[in-house]
Amino acid sequence: MIPLEVDGPDRAERTIVLAHGAGAPMDSPFLSHFARGLAARGLRVVRFEFPYMQARRGGRRLPPDRPPVLRACWLEVVRELGGAERLVIGGKSLGGRIASLVADEVSARGLVCLGYPFHPPGKPQALRVEHLRTLRTPTLIVQGTRDALGSQEDVAGYSLSPAIRVRWIADGDHSLKPRVRSGRTEAQNLDEAVAAIADFAASEPRSNRSSALRRR
Repeated sequence: MIPLEVDGPDRAERTIVLAHGAGAPMDSPFLSHFARGLAARGLRVVRFEFPYMQARRGGRRLPPDRPPVLRACWLEVVRELGGAERLVIGGKSLGGRIASLVADEVSARGLVCLGYPFHPPGKPQALRVEHLRTLRTPTLIVQGTRDALGSQEDVAGYSLSPAIRVRWIADGDHSLKPRVRSGRTEAQNLDEAVAAIADFAASEPRSNRSSALRRR
């Protein structure tokens, strides 16, 4: 059984399941901000860690598991939570990417990606978008406009499923952090992202077999 961290009311109408990114755990300041913010809006938030990140608790530092292991971990978490039909699944970077690979398979109610890694750093030609062209699950990607793994200019040239909506966060990097000269603060950007996810979760009563969300 995979350990789960839960925030928010047990009887919430919506549950959002978030996985961490490649280098930071589920209790990082970034994911903790989203868990607290979404829980304060009446949502139940569940966090978990992939096996390689769980190993840190025993003092070991390992690279990310291979994709089949990451997928299997996501599927196990969904089973532990009783199936995905009432779940919005997703996460930060790697966690959101793997969630996007299983969302249709498990019939998730929705998908949320925080800083989707459209390509590796410095390799814009190595795209990770093939499955995003046919994705059926209603999806919200929250992306910084200057994300080095998929900026607003980059993403404009991709062919994505009409089920995907991208919410752009002004001057945000891969963790949505803006530059000082932008006049925005990190807290502003994170709070805007929390509000966008809460709105998405509240307005998506349909399953992924229903009509797709309009991109914007």
